[in-house]
Amino acid sequence: MLEFDHSTTVGTTLYKEVKRRVLRALAAGEWKPGEAIPAEKKLCELFSVSIGTLRKAIDELVAENILIRHQGRGTFVSMHNREQQMFRFFNVANHDGTKSYPHLELIAFAKKKAGTLAVQKLRQPGSKVYEFTNVLSLQGAPVIVDDITVPDLLFVGLTEAVLRNRPNTLYSLYQVRFGISIIRIEERLRAVSADARYADLLHLAIGAPLLEVRRVAYSYDDQPVEWRISHINTEHHEYMAQAAHYS
Repeated sequence: MLEFDHSTTVGTTLYKEVKRRVLRALAAGEWKPGEAIPAEKKLCELFSVSIGTLRKAIDELVAENILIRHQGRGTFVSMHNREQQMFRFFNVANHDGTKSYPHLELIAFAKKKAGTLAVQKLRQPGSKVYEFTNVLSLQGAPVIVDDITVPDLLFVGLTEAVLRNRPNTLYSLYQVRFGISIIRIEERLRAVSADARYADLLHLAIGAPLLEVRRVAYSYDDQPVEWRISHINTEHHEYMAQAAHYS
């Protein structure tokens, strides 16, 4: 059960500490995706805070799509779905700003020792990782190559068949099958030239311009769970991301 000690809030805004404790409870699996969190009155009693302080913490979690309010039903732990991932985590759009669902092809899958960069990004020294590559096509043409690395300790039982036969998005698979919820990503972008591998996969000439996006995806408690390098052909598409704004 959650514990709350006001002595730990020294130097920290009280609602921020409430938010941190809720995230810690989610990380521990106290409330599962799709489940309702306790009522406001119970949470106020648990944290010994006012309704205003509690609501400010919950408001931020709702704004970040970690929790979702259902009018008349309560507040629930968010679940990944196709529409949510399209607008929150899939940042490639047509030049007019419209997005369409990509067709995905898994072209490589392996379990191996983590490389130096993967160890650094995933903070998993000495562990093995699963590495897999997806080619994403839009309007019938390959546009994106995703090279993805996840730690085997967090994804026990991941196989090529599991990836190929998943019924929903990749992040939905992470959540439903492995209990890992992606709540935020950090991305760095750079311009690169297509080498022979990416030129072949994206049907381009060697040396063609590409956008390289390096992503670390985080779960609750700021735990990195995925390291991804994407190469994007921006001839007919562009990168478009919108940050959440809340007060």
